Amino acid sequence: MILFMNKVGTMESGYNVKKIPTSKRRNDPQSLSTSGDSEDLLNQKQQQWFPYEDSFKLNDETTLTSADVIRMLAPFLVDGRKQRIEEVVANRTYSVCPVVEGLLDLGNVSAVFRSADALGFQSVHVISNVSNRRYKKNRKVSAGAEKWLDVEMWENTGACIATLKARGYRIAVTHIAPDTVSIHDMDWRVPTAVFFGNEHKGVSAEAIALSDIRCSIPMAGMVDSFNVSVAAGILMHHAVHDRIARAGAHGDLTPRDRQVLEAEFSLRHNRHTVQILDRLVEQKEGVQKPSSLSDMLKGDFVSDIEDAEYLQV
Repeated sequence: MILFMNKVGTMESGYNVKKIPTSKRRNDPQSLSTSGDSEDLLNQKQQQWFPYEDSFKLNDETTLTSADVIRMLAPFLVDGRKQRIEEVVANRTYSVCPVVEGLLDLGNVSAVFRSADALGFQSVHVISNVSNRRYKKNRKVSAGAEKWLDVEMWENTGACIATLKARGYRIAVTHIAPDTVSIHDMDWRVPTAVFFGNEHKGVSAEAIALSDIRCSIPMAGMVDSFNVSVAAGILMHHAVHDRIARAGAHGDLTPRDRQVLEAEFSLRHNRHTVQILDRLVEQKEGVQKPSSLSDMLKGDFVSDIEDAEYLQV
């Protein structure tokens, strides 16, 4: 998986991130307005945040474009895998992102990741607010979803909200209060970062104070709250249907952005992709004698490859 390092956050990864030629990260904008009504925000095209530039640094001498990455790795992916990547990316959005604040049950965080991936939300955020509490992946709960998501880790709420507002997101917190609105009354086409609090205290007072809108899921029972992972799943599922009803589709990436994300996914599908790209670049530059794909995949090179069915010779 590839997780981002931000200036106040931390990174957790099962891969050696330094060896993965992930696309160059765009700098955060200084500030984008999150005020105004839904139509005003929707008309501001710069609000549609996408984190990547079309530039994949393979090493100090070689930088590839998304088209390069897709073309070079295409022979190593079976047709079914390539089609799956295209279909998933076509349904992805960065316009709505879940934020889990205050870690208590790490399994719930993994469950939120799984729901986000299944419903097409590419960006997720985790705020610890506790110095000795860090998210650790739980593949039994997440089913490996974090491998495909862009996960940003934060140590405090204020820094996370400041960055998200600069990217053009309105800040919504799940909270019950006199000014709370139903999730059914919100326009989910508007770029929104929605905060879910921990299982005991809910979202923090700081998040509430800095938020643009407070929202809740209508309840019909005797209890007044859901488990955080259930609440996140319900809200994200509703947001998908609201976006489809209003805009005709949930996924909203431009053709150029879809291509960049497809290249990202092609890189993420297997931890040996960087080795494959290295060898292909060396052959193109005449560093070593060109060989067939069969020769490239012989011996120790593929002895421990994960998900070998996604490679073809």
